[in-house]
This record gives sequence, C-alpha cells and structure tokens, in this order.
Amino acid sequence: MPSCFVIMGYGKKTDFKQNKNFDLDKTYRSIIKPAAEKAGYTCERADEIQHAGVIDVPMYERLLTADLVVADLSTANINAFFELGVRYALRPKTTIIIAEQNFEMGFDMGHVVIRRYEHLGPGIDYEEVERMKAELTKACREIPQTEQVDSPVYTFLADLAAPSRGLNVKAMAAVAAVAERAREDRTREALVQATTKDEKAALERPFAAIMKTARDARVRGDFRTTRDVLRGVRAVQGDKADSDVIQQLAWATYKCKDPDAKTALLESQAILRQLDPEASSDPETLGLWGAIHMRLYDTKDLPRQERLDALTAAIFAHEKGFYLKNDYYNGINFAFLLDCRAAELGGDDAIADRFQARRVRERVVEICTRLLAEGIRGENEDKKREEEYWVRATLVEALLGLGNTARSETEFAVAKKVGPEQWMIDTTEEQLTKLRALQR
Repeated sequence: MPSCFVIMGYGKKTDFKQNKNFDLDKTYRSIIKPAAEKAGYTCERADEIQHAGVIDVPMYERLLTADLVVADLSTANINAFFELGVRYALRPKTTIIIAEQNFEMGFDMGHVVIRRYEHLGPGIDYEEVERMKAELTKACREIPQTEQVDSPVYTFLADLAAPSRGLNVKAMAAVAAVAERAREDRTREALVQATTKDEKAALERPFAAIMKTARDARVRGDFRTTRDVLRGVRAVQGDKADSDVIQQLAWATYKCKDPDAKTALLESQAILRQLDPEASSDPETLGLWGAIHMRLYDTKDLPRQERLDALTAAIFAHEKGFYLKNDYYNGINFAFLLDCRAAELGGDDAIADRFQARRVRERVVEICTRLLAEGIRGENEDKKREEEYWVRATLVEALLGLGNTARSETEFAVAKKVGPEQWMIDTTEEQLTKLRALQR
C-alpha cells in the first residue's frame, strides 16, 4: 500500500499574527488521516513513529521515500516549513499543501497551490470537516497520477535530477546507528530519573500514543496520571520540550494538588517559566500564568507580600492576554483581579482599579453578547453547549460586577438551561460569591 507522510505541528499551537490558538491534532484526526486512508494510503505523522525525544533518521527517511506528503502550514510552524523544504529538495512531485484559511503565506511561496480550510480554533465545524476531507481525498488520488512537478526547486531548476539512494549504504547505516544510540542514551538516562510507572512508560512509546494517554487521563479527571506521563515526555525532550507539553504539564501539576495545593502551584510555576511567560505573547501561556498566580493569591497561608506579588503577576498575565485576544476569559479574570487589588490596597489606586474593572466588564459584555448573537460554533454539540455555557456564565459575572443584578440573575437562569455539568454551575456560583464579597 502506498504511504503518506504528514508534515505539521502537534497539539495546540498559536498563530501570533491572528492571536488565535489552533488545535492541529483535530485537523490531523478529522481531515488529513481519514482523507489519505480513504484514498488508499497508509498515513502517519512524525509523532506516531518517534518516541518522546527527537525523530532524526525516521523523519528524513519518510520525507524521501513517502509516496505522498501532506503539509499543513497553519500557525507557521518552523519545523513544518523546514521539513517541507527538505521534501521539496528531495522529491519533485506528490506534495500537497494545506493551511487554515487566514494563514498568510510568504512571498517566496506565493505561486504554491494551497488548499484552504476554516479552523475555528478549539475545533472545526462538521460541515467544514466533510468538505475539506472530500477535497483532500480527491487530491490524494489525482495528484500522483498527473505526474505534475509541484516542488518549486524542480520547477525553476528544470534540469535538476532528483537524488537516489544506495551509493553508500554502509555510511548511511552508520549515521542511523549513531543517531539511534544517542536516542537510546537519552531514554536510559531519563528512565533512571523517572519516579513512577507512568513516567517510565512514557519514555518507550510513540509520542502520539503518549499524548493520547495524557489526554484520556485528563478527560476522566485523573490529573496525577496526566502529570506523570507528561513528566516522562519532558524528561526526554529536556530544554527543547514542546511548548504544548510544558503547558499541559503545568496545568496538570497544579490541578492534581500533589502533595498539596500550594506545593503543586509552585511546581507548576517553575515548569511554566521555561516558556518565559513574562515576555511571552502566547495567549495559552499567559492564561496559565494568570491562573496559577490567581490561585497562589487565594492561598491563605502564604505571607501577604507573596500573595500580593502573585496578584500582580496574575493581573499582568490576564491584562496582556485580554489585549492580545480581546476575549471574555482573560477579560473577566482581569476585571475580577483589579477588584481584588482595589480591596487589598485602598486609596486612590483602588478608585483607579475599580474604574478600569468597570470598563473591562463593559467590553466583556459586548464580547459575550456578540458571540451569542453570531451563534456559538464547535466541532460537536457537546462542545458547543459547553462553550455557550461559559460565554453566558461570563456574561452573568460581568453584569453582576457592573451592578446589574436583575439581568445577571435572568441570564444565569438561561445559562443553566444550556445543559452544563453541575461542576460548571458550582464553579460559576463560587465565583459570583467571591465577587459579591468584594462589592460589599
């Protein structure tokens, strides 16, 4: 059976020009892999063949030998562009490029055919999945038969001959052996340092399988297993750990509250520092940084100055995230934290903070109202209901913060009818209780 190799990022990645996060795994699982398989190819992505560490030789092997390559360039992933360049240099034909519809291609690739699809960020609309999957399936079937050159290298250097293998098999085997020994050494070192069975298991399986284990544990609320699996991944990846791995590890670490909530938060803080959150413009990193420090501020056994420092860090993160994304999540947290600081400090600073909090809540009301008017979109009904609930719950909190208690109560009644899980309603009620306490 012919083979298809997929070039793209993994997990959730940020397009900094759009200030928007995209779940690239959903593109792969919902569109690319089923389309290639329907067209008659075996299909794999690098994370399905590599362990937690670097991929090295297997990646280059597939870039050369795959009968077809599909490259998704959404979010301008550096590795994806590098791998595409290698493919274009090695093979004159059978490379397909796709990208999210608002992705801006550089001048040098202006003549390359790109198949566009609409990605909503957290998910992809079902009808868009079906449309793009059909288009890609058709391309996977037809392009290998056309014998048309699609590599810019071979288009403009028409007399260039594609390379062939076999001239120095012994030398290539030696290089591959060295790379494999280096990977095995890294894995052995990480195994010695691993402290749980989940960490050890994570070191000896393909990256995609590891991350699925972490996702499944997260879905069922097993945050300790999520943390331990991701610890194993990070141990092998070291200083070059994938940002998505670091973000998920930081989140799972404070969620599992092991050995206690405060220690877990401080460990999560240390993990996330690897992404330099104070200089970052990544909304996901900023959101996590804000969440960690908001919880540290709520930790009553911390010295007051440490709590105030945590409050300052949380305000910084949510303020920056809000002005980057203009989103309701960062906005409502930013406003709430401003009220917290006003209650802590008093005086003229408190007046300024409360005034700013009011302005931010007014913008949050506008954002939530617009989103509800446009219609909440999602990859399935459950996700749409969950997103709609949080938009409505945020509207409820913003209205209460603005003193519009009657409308806030009416909107909360509407939000509860959306069909959320009880823990979501409990979370909202807990936050509303905190807000009322600040207003007294």
